Amino acid sequence: MNTAADVVVIGAGHNGLIAASYLARAGRRVVLLEARDSVGGCSSTVGFGGSLVNICNCDHITFRTTPVMEELRLAEHGLEYLDVEPNQVNIPWDGGAAWPIMHSVEQTLEGLALTHPHQVDAYRRYAKAAIPVARLVLDAAAAGPERHRLVSTVLSKGGAGARRLLLWSRMSAADVMRQFFDDEAVYAPALATGPVVWGLSPELPGTGLGALTYAFRHVAAVGRPRGGSGMLAASLARSFASFGGDLRTSTAASAIVIENGRVRAVRTANGETIDTRIVVSAADPRRTILDWLENPPAGAGPMIERWRTQGHQQGYESKIDGIIDEIPRYKQVDRDIFDRIGANPDVASTMIVPSVAAMHRAFLDIPSGRIADRPIFFANIPSALDPTMAPNGGHVFSLEALFTPYALAGGWPNSPEPRRWLDRYSDLLENRPLDSMSTWRAMTPDVYESDFHMPEGHATSFAGGPLAALRGKPRELVRYETDIPGLYLCGAATFPGAGIWGASGRHCATRVLRHD
Repeated sequence: MNTAADVVVIGAGHNGLIAASYLARAGRRVVLLEARDSVGGCSSTVGFGGSLVNICNCDHITFRTTPVMEELRLAEHGLEYLDVEPNQVNIPWDGGAAWPIMHSVEQTLEGLALTHPHQVDAYRRYAKAAIPVARLVLDAAAAGPERHRLVSTVLSKGGAGARRLLLWSRMSAADVMRQFFDDEAVYAPALATGPVVWGLSPELPGTGLGALTYAFRHVAAVGRPRGGSGMLAASLARSFASFGGDLRTSTAASAIVIENGRVRAVRTANGETIDTRIVVSAADPRRTILDWLENPPAGAGPMIERWRTQGHQQGYESKIDGIIDEIPRYKQVDRDIFDRIGANPDVASTMIVPSVAAMHRAFLDIPSGRIADRPIFFANIPSALDPTMAPNGGHVFSLEALFTPYALAGGWPNSPEPRRWLDRYSDLLENRPLDSMSTWRAMTPDVYESDFHMPEGHATSFAGGPLAALRGKPRELVRYETDIPGLYLCGAATFPGAGIWGASGRHCATRVLRHD
């Protein structure tokens, strides 16, 4: 069977949905293909145990710094954000007081004065230095990947922010933070939510912009969609439909047909051929370029060979979801201190982090398939802020564990590891809410591979930062255009990447419309 479209978008994650919606809004006939039976990918929310759980963690930081919500009228399609305040609680594995990060720098300093008074001046110096750099990164991402726009953005900000952007991008995140702090209890959590989330050791050169994670939380408000992270994808799907878009779930792409050196069609796994001159792939770029291209032109040879020979990072994140009867109470959280600054620790995401040296060792152990005795944990109770997540009572409990390798020694099936994480986590609590958690599941890297089409359990993420975009290389990741006319890439692998952002989808659609 043959059909036709102006544009075929492959992959209905949030970036694919955004690109498709902008193209449909511009009057193009757009077909959006999704291999799974629902949209959103790892940003989706699903039913589990009578409640709603997020496939990945639920905090959105950068998405609301873009105009996507307003331009695609997502509020009209059901998207409502709840601000998370405090937006993070930090707990060291080695003991010591828990401390909160607030959107306000001054409120954060007020809390630190009660828990780590010797680091207040250090944090103030950090905020003064890092916030201009964070604003510059957000401005560069909003400006788009065109070199003249990026240069104009950097030059217009100028000053110390631009200089630090260049300097820090070459340093390790750990060394950036050591310029300001001498207590790991205060700076190690920034490294866990920065380079470690990228799958890298904070000691590696080139991870320095990961030290901006606190600064981003002061520049942008952390929020969660009411009803779960998946409400973003659901509202985007409704927006796409309102512009006349054609969404086809349970429809996997199997080939991108090239004729006379340019895109001519997309073939699906169920045998349909969709004639089109333009394809936007929001799927894994390696799969797009190495598996789906049929009869690529000779001019695309160097790009194809580059993807064939470069390494592919394996998955390193896992997540446990369960239903519990009471909210966890941490031994290290002094609720009187939190009350004094108006911070409710129950609604925040909690980072439980080891020393920087332990993070580095855990990274080095990934190739051998070992997991640290004390993993890096990212815990939250989404229903504490949003009771609609658990309509039948109780609470949704989520625990993400980092540096949990895809190639686990002994394999993931029947591994005792996820259960061990729950036991280790319980050691931090005054109460025992997990003892009654009869319903729970573990999303490990092998599950992300089998259920979400993520090769080796990892979704390729853009790691180049603004400097790579200024250089314009690799072109397909920073300019969205490949060496095959009519084929574009968007998604987490393209500029600016970084989780639930959406700028990639918006910029890619702009690029397509400019050249179409």
